Amino acid sequence: MTVETAPTLTLSRAKEAVDAARRLASVFALRAAEHDRDASVPVENFELLREAGLLNLTVPAAHGGDGLGTEVLCRVLQEIATGDPATALILSMQYLARSGIGRSTRWPRDLYGRVTRETLDGVSLINAARVEPELGTPSRGGLPATTATRTSTGWSLTGRKIYTTGAVVLSYAVVWAKTNEDPVRVGGFLVPMGSPGVSIEHTWNHLGMRATGSDDLVLDEVSLPYEHAVDIRTQDEWRVASGEAQALVQGGLAIAAIYNGIAIAARNWLVSYLNERKPSNLGASLATLPRFQDAVGQIETFLYINDRLIIGLAQAADKGESVRPGEAGTVKTVVTENTIKVTSIGLELTGNPGLSRANPLERHYRDAHCGRIHTPQTDAVYVTAGKRALGIGPGQPASVQARV
Repeated sequence: MTVETAPTLTLSRAKEAVDAARRLASVFALRAAEHDRDASVPVENFELLREAGLLNLTVPAAHGGDGLGTEVLCRVLQEIATGDPATALILSMQYLARSGIGRSTRWPRDLYGRVTRETLDGVSLINAARVEPELGTPSRGGLPATTATRTSTGWSLTGRKIYTTGAVVLSYAVVWAKTNEDPVRVGGFLVPMGSPGVSIEHTWNHLGMRATGSDDLVLDEVSLPYEHAVDIRTQDEWRVASGEAQALVQGGLAIAAIYNGIAIAARNWLVSYLNERKPSNLGASLATLPRFQDAVGQIETFLYINDRLIIGLAQAADKGESVRPGEAGTVKTVVTENTIKVTSIGLELTGNPGLSRANPLERHYRDAHCGRIHTPQTDAVYVTAGKRALGIGPGQPASVQARV
């Protein structure tokens, strides 16, 4: 499928955005360990992002934003992630949601205009709430349990969503739900987070990415106007529309960029440590030993591969070249595994200092492993690639697949 050409920033604005992200990352890094320890969302970071003009980069230029292209999106997120990947992940959801809304032809224009103006005027964050306890991730199919019931004034929404990234700082959630109609429709309902019946249960207590605040979102008969059903369709209509390539490509590359930022942060700390550590029996820094030089060379190779994969595919997407969502999924998978290797090598080289919570490497190692959980997950990426290589299309009947 050919991806629409993404609007891009001017070179000067793009550089300004990346430079601002780099400066803020150094500030975010100072308190990242504290937020990780407490599993607290770095709320203060988002006011600084707003002041730097970095919350609206994917709002289309026609609506007052910067119309960020995929390459700059990836570069900004990577920079932020070197300082605090939790902040970068919440920010990525803002970018992807704003970009998707801007491309949508289904959102009511008045509602879109109001939601867009809010993010231009202040800290107004938005994310999709899709995953459920019973269903898991909708990317693997199935109807949500969260139900929207028609009322005389609009909709009444009831259900529970898990892993709602950045829940406590969101202004809006686009909640994936089914209707009580016949036939059933399913899709996104725009929920202002301050609405009566909306609550957050603080359930997020994970190994890594602890400061993302990916808590449970509980909806108890939340009343919504009719137009807040911003994109609901029958299941057949979703199947036809399942190849929204640009959104899937951007999403995969955004996640890859964040985890590459973690790898870069791990490398930076390791290089500093190896240069500063001078054992008395050696009389020189660890950086002078061939063993350490070889290992750091491996890390540099992984980082080079990550960079070329992410930026190369992002540039192709921005130029409107034909980019399959599966390609972005492959990049995300390779980058995640390379990031895990980078942090693992660092721990092998440093031993106890690397595992100490006084140093950031152990946090980078924990955060790196969370990359495997993000959609698309590794098994789905490999199955998609395998089917393509074997000539098995998603729409072919099982008998055809068996003969192949």
